[in-house]
Amino acid sequence: MRNMYDAVIVGGGPAGLSAAIYLGRAKYKVLVVEKEKIGGQIAITSDVANYPGIKQISGAELTDEMYAQAIKFGVEFVDAEVKELTLEQQIKKMDTTKGSYQALSVILATGANPRKIGFIGEEKFQGHGVSYCATCDGEFFSGRDVFVIGGGFAAVEESIFLTKYAKSVTILVRKNSFSCAGTVVDELKKYPKITVKFNTELVLAGGNQTISYVAFKNNKTGETWRYDVAGQGGLGVFVFAGYIPNTALFADTINLNQQGYVITDANQKTNLDGVYAAGDVCIKNLRQIVTAVSDGAVAATALDTYISTMHDKLNLSGVSQIKKVENKSKKRMKIKWYKKRMMI
Repeated sequence: MRNMYDAVIVGGGPAGLSAAIYLGRAKYKVLVVEKEKIGGQIAITSDVANYPGIKQISGAELTDEMYAQAIKFGVEFVDAEVKELTLEQQIKKMDTTKGSYQALSVILATGANPRKIGFIGEEKFQGHGVSYCATCDGEFFSGRDVFVIGGGFAAVEESIFLTKYAKSVTILVRKNSFSCAGTVVDELKKYPKITVKFNTELVLAGGNQTISYVAFKNNKTGETWRYDVAGQGGLGVFVFAGYIPNTALFADTINLNQQGYVITDANQKTNLDGVYAAGDVCIKNLRQIVTAVSDGAVAATALDTYISTMHDKLNLSGVSQIKKVENKSKKRMKIKWYKKRMMI
């Protein structure tokens, strides 16, 4: 039973860590499987300033605290990639690069990755000038020039949001028109800070610690030009080309929407009993740390009842069951001792 768990959480980002903390605190035997770095995408964010109760912290520091809290509650972690999931049966099975595991329940917290454009410097400056979330990082670019890449609804909406902070906002649209409704585009006229350049791509972002210059190309004429920042502070580049949910591992068994996101109910339950999903892999309007940890807490709380029911149904000795047996044994010992005292 060493590799048998009450719950296995696939993914060690904020959603997975939150679920782990709740389940660990409830005395369940929990395993978190993470193939890369604990913390997920947020771990590479240099500043987090919108997490309630914390004025400012790095993404790595915040998730390190979550990790330490989970460890405190007895949660186990394994650095491995899940190769195969069998989720339809009552006992869930998974094969990983570090061995096979079984569980009464599974939480899918595999996240979603921003779609990358591929310009030079995108990887280098990710989290240090290149962002994929205006709500998360807009404040850090107060008084600076920012460039928004994208021609859809998200690019328009986030550009409008960025006018609260940025000195100027330039939207770069690869084609000759936006791909969203005209009524949405018309809203841009209300914001003098916003400029739109059609048939334009960003091909390079350069600098040392921050982005100090960017280079562009006109797709129709082939013309290229460069923009250098005036003064200190650097430039901001926001990419809104959509997200890619990490659902390939279970796409054949879990119900997904047309965009590939996991469909859940209000308790984060999927179409399969004992299988829940949390975080950016789910359908949602806002992808933030605070919504991810909320999903994890909701899923874990719902699973509390499910796991207890499965213990009774399958007559298994999970961590919580063992503690109940220990407590009953101690109680019986006290009764025997008391009776013996009364006979003396």
